[in-house]
Formats: sequence, structure tokens, C-alpha cells
Amino acid sequence: MAGPLEGFRVVDLTSMISGPVATQLLADQGADVVKVEPLTGDLVRYMGSGKDGRTGTFLSSNRNKRSLALDLKAEDGRKILSRLVSTADVFVQNFRPGTAERMGLGEAAVRAMRPDIIYVSISGFGETGPYSKKRVYDPLIQALSGLASIQADRETGRPKMIRTIIPDKLTAMTAAQAITAALLARARTGEGQHVKVSMLDAMISFLWPEGLVQLTFPGQETQVSRAQLAQDLVFETADGFMTVGAVSDSEWQGLCAALGQEQWLEDERFDTPHKRVVNADARLKLTQETLINRTTAEWLEVLDGHDVPCAPILDRAGLLSHPQVQANQAIEELEDPLVGPYRQPRPAARFSQAPYQPPDVAPRLGEQSEEILGEIGYSESEIAALRKEGVIKGPAL
Repeated sequence: MAGPLEGFRVVDLTSMISGPVATQLLADQGADVVKVEPLTGDLVRYMGSGKDGRTGTFLSSNRNKRSLALDLKAEDGRKILSRLVSTADVFVQNFRPGTAERMGLGEAAVRAMRPDIIYVSISGFGETGPYSKKRVYDPLIQALSGLASIQADRETGRPKMIRTIIPDKLTAMTAAQAITAALLARARTGEGQHVKVSMLDAMISFLWPEGLVQLTFPGQETQVSRAQLAQDLVFETADGFMTVGAVSDSEWQGLCAALGQEQWLEDERFDTPHKRVVNADARLKLTQETLINRTTAEWLEVLDGHDVPCAPILDRAGLLSHPQVQANQAIEELEDPLVGPYRQPRPAARFSQAPYQPPDVAPRLGEQSEEILGEIGYSESEIAALRKEGVIKGPAL
């Protein structure tokens, strides 16, 4: 796939979400991402409904990649990987700290295969410390980073998890950006380096502006619970739900006019942005009492007419038909002979010098095993022998 990263090769030994989504971002931007999988495949291939070893989650985490199914316990499998790495620019793994070294795939070993490679380690908690060897899934990072506390129930104080895997996907975006920065540095210096990204570090960094900003000044942490006490901006209307916000004075004036509540402009509780925050409970209660009386569409029309920020709260299916989503062409419908019709989001970053092309579907397990071995110098007879010995695997082998 053409893109700004065309010509770069990424050897991807990651599994699950954080690593695969990171390398998918690179693949979306034109990199040749070779997904090296065990002969049993990435576990995400089988988590949920799907076809031919490709679930919806797998399709959405591994598009535009090629799959090499390889037995790394076999000496010949390790030789294949070494030869592949010698042709690569980036090597990415998300094993628990210490595992890559035990496999003979630590930074020193990989750098011996390709001295200027960008070596990337994605971990849950970091490479040292009491949690470094723990198994990790997204909820653990939500818990440890403060995210669950920020989302706590306003009435009971009970922490809540976000119902989507924010830390996993945020780590992926952090890693992808760091990889491109390391490639840029290599172009300037000729030297590769080791990029380390932990899910915990990525989440804390992400939350700090606004979510954890109350921790900025030592000794002044008295308002650390402010975020979890803030009300959400979900309002019920006569036929559904919407959100509306008014921060500046002009927006507040527009809101009052749109809702037919001009008397709020004279209310001393709301006459400055600061007071509107301090008295948020009363302000939002009054807003809700007004919005319940008309439909979402009616309110959107009048609020837009007064230039007040507002939007409907869509269910997931409603996303597909919303005119703004359609105008952005944010979601496209695709077809694959084995998967059938399926949808994917278009990459969010669009490049003026790289015309968009529809993505390649996420590969079947080992789909390009023979193709990749041929590219790195294996003959047809050698590939046939490796296939017979069970060192490589593919759906058409």
C-alpha cells in the first residue's frame, strides 16, 4: 500500500492489541509489515465470531500486513527470522520483559542481525519494578493509572472502568509515533535505537493534562478528586439523548437564548465561567429540566442556530448513517472472497502526497509465508522442505 512509510519493512512479533494496532498504523501508512506468528496464530484470530481464522477484532488490528507462520523453537525457524530481520528497518515485540532475551530475540541479538534496526519493546508496566513481570490486560492499566478512579460514580465513589480498551489503543498510537520519530533520527544519524513503551507510562502521560493535572504542584493536591466529581454532559430529550456544552460567555448566552431561559443570564450563580463550574450541579439540573421537553432533532436545530456546541448521542449502529461520518468517508465497506463484506475505518491521518487506497484485508495465518521466504532468498525446494518439516505454515501450503 502506497504511503509515506513505503520502503520500510517492519518485523512484527506482537500479539493481542497494543502491538498489532501500533504496527497496523505503520502498515496503513505504507510500511511493509510482516506479522510473524506462531503456527497456532495470534490468539485474537479466535476471540469472537469471524471467518477463516479472522475475527472482527483481528481484521481491525492487522489490515495491510502479511503473515509469516513460523516455528521459532526450530533452529531453521530462527534462521528464517534472522534472515528476515537483516532486511528490516523495525523490529517490534510485546512479550513480557525478559521473554525476548530468553528466546534469543533481545535487543543485542537482533541488533547483531541488523545493526541500525529500530528495536521496539512494548510492555504493560515497564521493564523494572514490582509489576514488571505481571501478566497485563487493559483493565489493570485502567486501575493503576488512575483512569478508573477518575471515572468513579459521583454518588458512591465506586471506581468505574471505561468500556473500551483505551490503554491498549493509546499505547499503540504512542508506539507508532515513537517508531516514526526513531526512523527520522536514524535518517539523520545513521544509528538505530531501542524504543521502550509501557502501557502504564502511556496512560499516565495521556491522563495528565486535565485528568491528573491536579497533581502538578507538590503540596497542592487537595483537588485531586475534582475530575471524578464532575458530571457528565449527557442529557435526556423527549426521544433520546444528546450532549451540549457552554463554556465561554458567548456560548452561555447562546444556550440561554436557545433554551428560552434568558433569566439564567441574571442568575448570580452563573454569571462567570468560574461560577458556572462551581455551580455545575444546579446549572446542569436546570438544563436537563428544559431539554426533556423537546426532541433531540428540535434542540439540535435551535442550538446550532445560536452557535452552541451540541451533538446527538448516537448508538453504535447510528454512527454508520450520521451525515458527518458519511461526509468524512470515515468508514468504508469492503469485500473479501473468504470473509465476505466487512467494514473498516479509514486511517484518520490523510496525506496529500499519498493518494488513499483501500486496505488489504488482514491476512490468513501464514498466508504469505512462501512469498516472504522467496523474497529473502529461499529457493522453492528449500521452502518445500521447510513446509514439509512443519517449520512454516500457510493456508494454501
